[in-house]
Amino acid sequence: MLDMQIQDRYIDAVKRLFKEREQLAAAFLSGAPVDFQKEHTRLLDEYFCQSFAQSMVGPTMGIARNPYAIIAVGGYGRQEQCLHSDVDILFLFKKRIPDEAEGLIREMIFPLWDIGIDIGHATRSLSECLHLAAKDYEVLTSLLDARFICGMSPLYSEMLERLREKVLFRKSDRVISWLVESTRERHGLFGDSAYLLEPNLKEGQGGLRDYHALLWIAQVKFGLRRPRDLEFRGFLSHEEYEALEKALSFIWRARNFLHRFIGRKYDQLHFEYQPRLAQVMGYQVENGQKPVERFLGDLHGHMERVKQRHMMFLHELGAAKKWFSIRRRSSKGARTEGIEIKRDQLCFSAPENIVRTPMLLIKIFEESARLKLPLSPEASRLIREFSGLIDENFIRFKPAVKTFEQILLLPAPTFNVLNEMLNTRFLERFIPEFEEIIDRIEYDAYHVYPVDKHSLRTVQTLKRFAAGEDGEIDPLSLQLFREISKKRLLLWAGLLHDIGKGIPDSDHSRSGAEITERILGRIGMRPKEIAAAVFLVQEHLFLIRNATRRDINDEETVMACARRIKDPHLLKMLYLLTVADLMATGPKAWNEWTAILLRDLFFNILNILENGDLGGAKAIEILREKEAQILEGAAPQQRQNLEPLLAVMSPRYLVNTMVSDILSHIDLYRELGDGNFLWKIEKVQGADARRIALCGKDSPGFFAKLAGILTVNGIGILDAQFHTWKNGITLDILTVTPPPDPLFEEDRWERVQRELRAAMEGKIDVDEVMQEYGAGHKPLPISEQEVPNRIVVDNNSSSFFTIIEVYTHDRPGLIYGITSALFRCGLDIRSAQIATRVDQAVDVFYVRDLEGQKVDEPARIRSIEEAVAAVLPVIEDQSKKEKDEDGPGS
Repeated sequence: MLDMQIQDRYIDAVKRLFKEREQLAAAFLSGAPVDFQKEHTRLLDEYFCQSFAQSMVGPTMGIARNPYAIIAVGGYGRQEQCLHSDVDILFLFKKRIPDEAEGLIREMIFPLWDIGIDIGHATRSLSECLHLAAKDYEVLTSLLDARFICGMSPLYSEMLERLREKVLFRKSDRVISWLVESTRERHGLFGDSAYLLEPNLKEGQGGLRDYHALLWIAQVKFGLRRPRDLEFRGFLSHEEYEALEKALSFIWRARNFLHRFIGRKYDQLHFEYQPRLAQVMGYQVENGQKPVERFLGDLHGHMERVKQRHMMFLHELGAAKKWFSIRRRSSKGARTEGIEIKRDQLCFSAPENIVRTPMLLIKIFEESARLKLPLSPEASRLIREFSGLIDENFIRFKPAVKTFEQILLLPAPTFNVLNEMLNTRFLERFIPEFEEIIDRIEYDAYHVYPVDKHSLRTVQTLKRFAAGEDGEIDPLSLQLFREISKKRLLLWAGLLHDIGKGIPDSDHSRSGAEITERILGRIGMRPKEIAAAVFLVQEHLFLIRNATRRDINDEETVMACARRIKDPHLLKMLYLLTVADLMATGPKAWNEWTAILLRDLFFNILNILENGDLGGAKAIEILREKEAQILEGAAPQQRQNLEPLLAVMSPRYLVNTMVSDILSHIDLYRELGDGNFLWKIEKVQGADARRIALCGKDSPGFFAKLAGILTVNGIGILDAQFHTWKNGITLDILTVTPPPDPLFEEDRWERVQRELRAAMEGKIDVDEVMQEYGAGHKPLPISEQEVPNRIVVDNNSSSFFTIIEVYTHDRPGLIYGITSALFRCGLDIRSAQIATRVDQAVDVFYVRDLEGQKVDEPARIRSIEEAVAAVLPVIEDQSKKEKDEDGPGS
């Protein structure tokens, strides 16, 4: 600790700094028009200058004999000092570092630590500084941002001069290669912040570090000293520089608020802080969007601009070839007169050619798709500047439409020209309706990308089907894509499937279909083709909703789907669009289990469309064939006992279960004897899941007990089918998640079996077990993303069952709570589909009453709804909660 004399000397400076920082932060948080970073930097500069002037140690070090300077580096050197950013300081000595330097550092640095400022300081001689900069490019980039604060300014100037002579001039290419490579690695680690819903404001692609990398490369390569030099030296136009400044200002403002909320330096914008940021930054509900969705839309737009300026700069330097797999010295040339290749980039031969031939504005994208070459920065600028030429006549011009469709069709598994069309604003000029979904955010943990980016990724995924060589694509999608003849319609549907999300408070599938009909009619597509594309857009959620919310082995479900789709070719296109949509949504939308459900539903529907329904005589014929196959597959000594057993099995079970599985279930039944249940567990092929075939004595409330025991053992239910035989036996087929620890999976299944048997024998009270489990497992926080609980009782979709749909926030023990409530209502669950989208649950149950009848009395339906609602998590008004937490004026 400083001695009393030094402490008294510095206490006034520190108090003033603390007070003025708090005043500055309060002014910023209240919305006052202050340049926070520069003002914060100024306060720190004043503190160091005053500390230097009042130093007791400084005069003892002989500044004339051994000059020294105090230099700001890093973000402090760039005058980008956010609320809780580190303050990086270099104590630079011309010769050796004197012993007294430690006392100088204690004088200046320790008081800052005492008021909670994070200081990063280094003490080096000039020669050490240059030596380290030549070896460690992290040190070099911090020195590129160096700014003199106090001390001997000639020493600072000498450091910069010698840095240029001994490091930058000699190693500029090596330094730039390192910057490009480290940026690529950083993007791989932190992701594309211009897309991600929880972006990293600093390190992600489109974050502040991209801007810093741009500045460092400009300094190393061209000697630029100020950001404005990017405009003065012609690297950015005036409009591009102004847009970059606006984007950076927005990101810095968001970053300062984030620092304030968390109370320390932090750059990952997690969901829990996003609504609060939207509130303090003044966003309101507008055009059907929540404040947080509008804030995130603006944030993504600004980060996209930073990303694009960074990418354009790299392309201009020719420094991005390794990164983006750009063809070098392509042997192919541009086919379109007025377009040429320079430095592996596509350019317009002359701007005046665009005025004479506006078709060049779209032809350059066709050349880009064909040659896999990017547009030059100047070409991108010219497209934006001449976008007024893309008028109504251009949009309806047949050659322009044909060229656009050719771009859609050209294979491009890794090079997406549509992104360039979006970034240059060509796409929204050519399809004006697209503007409504640009940077539009759906605020949930399910949709990873903004709507416009998701739409382009859907098209890109469809093109991956065409490529045919992708380990992530299931073989069925590759095969179906080859089979369909109307690929052009499928790609249009992929591009426009979410276009309706730009219409507030509407069914986006229905409104999207109407917009699609208008767009395709405008470009002159034939009515029959328009009808097919409109169907695909309107029904793009149809297959996945039925696959995850209905019993896909139920004949009525499959028949209803077949009647809706009607045509096998249309079914194939709808399946491909569904798969591409889910894959482009994100990993939480497309997984192995979803793929299996969707594929099984597809084949069930295709079988109906190609071979007819299963009603009447055909169903009886299938049953007889199955029974004959079962008898043939059984051992001779067992056949005589099989016919009575087959007679007690339900036709639904026999029709929908494979012969090999039925024989396996019969073996379970014979082994059951006097026991209460017996099961067989196996891995599900193609998915990280387990299938349980359980044979036991039919027992009221069995599913609820099973759900509870599985929950406390960390096993989740994905799907369940219950078949009651006429002899009082239940044959249950469940698909579940694997136990949490794969090394001890067998032990965990033995434990589940013991606990379930004890529960059925009344030795374990599952209610008490679940209460203890719930007390030790905190549910996921419910945020503004959540939609209200919804319970739907459907008596129309099935002739034999009442279907109960439950939409709610997922939590531990949810399935147990719902199934227990249904049991208390006197309902028998015959099948269940459990779908969880991150933290959102959509659980569907096929039920009948204990007399085997549907539940259709209004009073009974209300009592069921009330019983289920009572066990669901309560979703509070989060906006009010956040306002109370932030307090007035925050």
